[in-house]
Amino acid sequence: MYLHHKLSEQSMYKVISYSFLLVLSLVLLSMAFASQAQELNQYRLGADDEISVNVFNEPDLSLAKTRVAANGTISMPLIGQVVVKGLTIDEVELKITKLYLGDYLKKPDVSVAIVEYRQFYVNGEVDKPGGYSYRDGMTIQRAISLAGGFTERASRSKIRLMRENNPNNVINVDLNTPVLPGDVITVEESFF
Repeated sequence: MYLHHKLSEQSMYKVISYSFLLVLSLVLLSMAFASQAQELNQYRLGADDEISVNVFNEPDLSLAKTRVAANGTISMPLIGQVVVKGLTIDEVELKITKLYLGDYLKKPDVSVAIVEYRQFYVNGEVDKPGGYSYRDGMTIQRAISLAGGFTERASRSKIRLMRENNPNNVINVDLNTPVLPGDVITVEESFF
C-alpha cells in the first residue's frame, strides 16, 4: 500500500512537471508569435507588397489589388502616384484620406489592407534557394522547409538573418526565429 501510494505521488509530480514544462513552452512560443504579430501591426510597406484600397461608397476610386512599385508608389484614381513605401497601413489610410479630402470628397472613408506580403529569401546551403511567399507564423524552420530543406553540407547552427529594414545588421538565428516579409536568410556551410 505504501509503495503504491509512493508511486502515485511520483507519477503525480511527473505529470505536474511535464504540464508545467508544456505550459512554459506554449507561453514562450506564443510570446515569439505575439512579437511577430506586433511587428506586423507596425509593418511598413515596401516594393512588391500587394494591397487593396477601399474608398467607402466610391467604387471608382477603390482598388481591389495594387502592387507597390519599385519606387514605393501606388497609382490612385484622380490623385495619381502616392508614395506608400515605409508607411504603415494606418499611415497610408490617413495619407489617401487627406489627398481625397476637399477637392474630390467631403468625408472620405478609406481602408487599406494587405492582400499579399512581399517575399522573403532563402539562400546558401538549401536545396532550392530563392524567394518565397510570406505567410503568418513563418519561422526559419518553415522557411528552410519551403526551400527544400538543408543540403548535406549545411550547418544547422550557422543560420544568418538580415532584416530588410536593417541591412547592416546580420544576426545569428535558430530554427524558431520568426521571419518577416523582405527578410534574407542565409544557411552557411558546415566545415565538419
